[in-house]
Amino acid sequence: MYALAVDPEGALLDYLEMFYNLRRTGKALTRLGVVDFATTIAPGLSDVLVTGKATEAARRRAGRRDDSHVYHAVVMDAPPTGRISRFLDVSTEVSGLAKVGPIRTHSDTVARVIRSPQTAVHFVTTLEDMARPAMLDDADLAAAASGDLDVGELALGLKAAGISDNHGLAADLMTELREHAQQVALQNRERDELLTSGRPHYELPMIPEGIDLASLYQLAAVLREQGAA
Repeated sequence: MYALAVDPEGALLDYLEMFYNLRRTGKALTRLGVVDFATTIAPGLSDVLVTGKATEAARRRAGRRDDSHVYHAVVMDAPPTGRISRFLDVSTEVSGLAKVGPIRTHSDTVARVIRSPQTAVHFVTTLEDMARPAMLDDADLAAAASGDLDVGELALGLKAAGISDNHGLAADLMTELREHAQQVALQNRERDELLTSGRPHYELPMIPEGIDLASLYQLAAVLREQGAA
């Protein structure tokens, strides 16, 4: 498993080196600010460069005598939903503007890969702002949502845990539990709505510590358990 942060400048330098052996020229253009200028006056060009890098990785072969692909799959984290359509279609738009030349050839190649059966688009969402596992059973969730939890019992529980309730901690805890119950109810409604789409779906756990290599393997294991090939 490999990971790569792709930016338009780096993608352009790689492109110039791989196809034209002009990496030094590309670095000179970067120092002069030409790359920033070009991507500013033609915003779609930066998206073409980024998608082009992913396309190149997906098409890369092992060698002259080995025609197999270097990578089994290439996963690219695309922009939010509001921009995804434009992001995926930008190569076609640029291709229409650049009638001939390397930009047209590059855009056509990217567009062919993105529009081919080789490419699949996965929409990723969270259930509400951030999906969290329920901390209470169904009965306690219902009681918390309706405000029927006993503050006295919460205070006794805090005392048993060695925590003082001098500052109304039990009442604050009841408020947080009610908010948690409402969030879980909202998550469940959002989940039910997603299930009505009839599309394959997978649910991943929240990893509050942040994503590292171990977390990626954990998420991969959860996907396999849910039937993802």
